[in-house]
Amino acid sequence: MKIRQEQKDDYKKVYEINKEAFNQEDESKLIERIRASEGFVPELSLVAEQDNEIVGHILFSKIKIIGEAEYESLALAPMSVVPKLQKQGIGGKLVTTGLEIAKKLGFKSVIVVGHEDYYPRFGFKKASLWSIKYPFEVPDEVFMVIELVEGSLEGKAGCVQYPKEFMEVE
Repeated sequence: MKIRQEQKDDYKKVYEINKEAFNQEDESKLIERIRASEGFVPELSLVAEQDNEIVGHILFSKIKIIGEAEYESLALAPMSVVPKLQKQGIGGKLVTTGLEIAKKLGFKSVIVVGHEDYYPRFGFKKASLWSIKYPFEVPDEVFMVIELVEGSLEGKAGCVQYPKEFMEVE
């Protein structure tokens, strides 16, 4: 399996994988909106390839934590793997590769709303430990953050602000 940066030729397949994985088109449409936004980081839109076939995708995009000041962070959303290949480590490889690239690009933290038993294995912890809040009501255990640079979230309490692309519904 190979993890690489998504290319324009991959867009249709990525759309299909997300539609199949989530059993709807919301995430696929979100990806399209993020690609056209200021928060898009092309190096952090990654695909997993197996036997020359795209089998997974992950996207990290810029968000802000608004507190006493404004701090840049990343959102991990969405991540998808072809349903028949889930639970085989593809998603994990996408997450770890994405986190490594994000750190190399100088990002200091990543926020995720995800499964409470899945993301902690990569180092994600409850965002409430840093007094970082989600803009809507979600269970504390599913709203998580990881420091890519140790100590980077100290004193950064506030509320996550997602770009308008996350809030649009088609």
